[in-house]
Amino acid sequence: MDSAVQAAGSQFELNEDQRAIQEMAEAFAAERVAPNALEWDRERHFPADVIRETGPLGLGGIYIRDDVGGSALGRLDAVLIFEALSRACPAFSSFISIHNMAASMIDRFGSDEQRQRILPKLTSMEWLASYCLTEPGSGSDAAALKTKAERSGGNGSDYVLNGAKQFISGAGDSDVYVVMARTGAEGPKGISTFVVPKDAPGLSFGANEKKMGWHMQSTRQVIFEDCKVPAENLLSSEGAGFGIAMAGLDGGRLNIAACSLGGAQSALDKALAYASERKAFGKTIDQFQALQFKLADMETELQASRIFLYAAASKLDAKAHDASKWSAMAKRFVTDTGFRIANDALQLFGGYGYLHDYGVEKLVRDLRVHQILEGTNEIMRVIVARHMIGRQ
Repeated sequence: MDSAVQAAGSQFELNEDQRAIQEMAEAFAAERVAPNALEWDRERHFPADVIRETGPLGLGGIYIRDDVGGSALGRLDAVLIFEALSRACPAFSSFISIHNMAASMIDRFGSDEQRQRILPKLTSMEWLASYCLTEPGSGSDAAALKTKAERSGGNGSDYVLNGAKQFISGAGDSDVYVVMARTGAEGPKGISTFVVPKDAPGLSFGANEKKMGWHMQSTRQVIFEDCKVPAENLLSSEGAGFGIAMAGLDGGRLNIAACSLGGAQSALDKALAYASERKAFGKTIDQFQALQFKLADMETELQASRIFLYAAASKLDAKAHDASKWSAMAKRFVTDTGFRIANDALQLFGGYGYLHDYGVEKLVRDLRVHQILEGTNEIMRVIVARHMIGRQ
């Protein structure tokens, strides 16, 4: 993998620490994830035990402050980790991303008491976390969510939640749920954020969804029926929830783009190896110019995606004024490109690419959803256009 990238006219290269982080993630993925990824996918198995093994490596709190056990790394560091993990399995890497996004909201917006009470168990991966924003009737229009939270108990000591969340990764397996719920009027200003433990009274989960990809992740509804949550689990203040949700998405978009990048790299690696072995008309198929052109285009698009993503992550690290625009652009570009490269790799394999054992069709299935979650790629275009015409 190239380590030198050019961004916004300035040259930067991965430093020694970043190379070490990258190598650590690659080694773990090669040893503990890659050998099992196809079986997990086939059996629809959620490998909680292997996920928890990432805790001692510092991957349970990649950009969480170190006073609660986090690694306190930057967004470029995180991109390197998710890219490396996803070369073994994009679905595995994506769950680690979701866990980190949920934990980071508590780290950024929680009180010191909340941080000290909750985050050490998340950064160690003793607890797994899920993020609950999307609902059956509100996806891209997140501010239209209907789940309600109302004060109850003596002196308003609790909130009672009612409603449902849809497409929640890790639902039923995670220990903690960061939930957006309505405490006020319609619109974004009426939304608040709660940390809901798995054993909260009134919390339940729907059936595991039968999905195209991401089979190793459980995906269920999260259902609140008079679900009681202590008021001390409200993050920040009432009405701050929409801002908290949106603040987490820039980094989440870069993370999912990194998962697409790693998955696409894996698909290209598989295609290149196959083309050097598969023979047709008396020679290996990598000797045919038509396939050489295809491989060259795939490599060019992959490297362009890598440079773009690293540049966007660097902007988010630097808190650049246009970091949100770059995050949206990178998410759109890299996830579209990653899926296309994986699909082209499958085509290069011919009929064998359609077989599960070769691992390419899994990559195609896993990468397709990256164009939808963390904001659809159509919404990414809306965000970019608004920045361009001054409607941030």
